[in-house]
Amino acid sequence: MTEQSGPLAGLRIVELAGVGPAPLACTLLADLGADVVRIARPGDVGHVLSAGPSTVTADLKDADDREDLLRLLAAADVLIEAFRPGVMERLGLGPDVCSARAPRLIQVRVTGWGQDGPRATEAGHDIN
Repeated sequence: MTEQSGPLAGLRIVELAGVGPAPLACTLLADLGADVVRIARPGDVGHVLSAGPSTVTADLKDADDREDLLRLLAAADVLIEAFRPGVMERLGLGPDVCSARAPRLIQVRVTGWGQDGPRATEAGHDIN
């Protein structure tokens, strides 16, 4: 294990793998010294923007893998996810569940149109 350096050294970030702005942000945060752990779906081949963070595979539809994620989040500072609104809740990983397990966790939800409103369920971002 290498020692992290930079202004964000000591900060642990968990990224739920996606495309677009979330992996780019996490790569930049890792470049600044944050310890970023990317949670990828089984069979995910990765993304050019996720070259920096270490990657762990988890099936978030599996109860044991969700429990492993919640344990990881209890030791993390930030969670970054870019699912469409409602996905985390359907997985049993909504903000209320994560906050109960990790009260100090900062939860970042990257969407094109926000969590509610007339276009919330539409894809709407790239590397914004």
